[in-house]
Amino acid sequence: MREYLDGSPPPGRALVETGELVAGSMSRAVAGLLFDPATSRLQLDERLAACLRDAASAAADLGSTWERARAGAALAFAAELTVTRSHQGRPVRGDGFFSVRVAPRSDGERLVEAVVLAARGTTEDRRIRHLGYLVAEVAVSPDIDAALADRALRLAERCTWRQLVLLAAVGRRERAPLPLTPLADDPRPWTAWGAHEDLTDLQRAGLLDPPPADARPGSPVRPRLRLADLRLTRTGVLLHRLLALDFVRDDDLAAALADLDVPRP
Repeated sequence: MREYLDGSPPPGRALVETGELVAGSMSRAVAGLLFDPATSRLQLDERLAACLRDAASAAADLGSTWERARAGAALAFAAELTVTRSHQGRPVRGDGFFSVRVAPRSDGERLVEAVVLAARGTTEDRRIRHLGYLVAEVAVSPDIDAALADRALRLAERCTWRQLVLLAAVGRRERAPLPLTPLADDPRPWTAWGAHEDLTDLQRAGLLDPPPADARPGSPVRPRLRLADLRLTRTGVLLHRLLALDFVRDDDLAAALADLDVPRP
């Protein structure tokens, strides 16, 4: 059914369209794809489309416009990247991830619900694109089970936008070299200090190698860290992959490096 008898769209469709506040006009195209696929030029696997529709309908009565917008945008981004991956030869997995087996709902349904909840709760709108992308990447990755997807989402929820950008910068270091200039141990400007703490927290969380360095025996001075020395750990690689952090824009990378108060090479 395309619309109600009074001409209004289904509440789930209206929610996805509200995502336009965060995701731009793409949300309206996705709303058509999900709720009126016969009129859309795009195609989306019906198993995933059903999960996204159900999640949109469940969130349609949210009282806050911005919560609705964030939920709708996450669903739109999930659909957008899944369509792109399909065109790249990576179809939606057929291993039962979207099938109801023992539990009342499928793994796919639970993941979509969890991502919508995470998107609703963030105030950093730029994170929402990558939360939605997590659904898409898991949907086309049969090597990622439900427990691992949940682990990645919990890690992502603990990262700020700037931390995700820093992970993106390290992840593309081979094609976009990072500065060789050592970072200050205790930078005086507050912005640089906060960015440095963000970076150190990523090391402590096991997302970046090397971990934070202790002072050498007999010396109060710690070894100086250079961004060029950082590597993604295996956990960092997982998060980088499932959040599709390759899509982080170069100007966001430049802004994060500026926050650290180090020159771009």
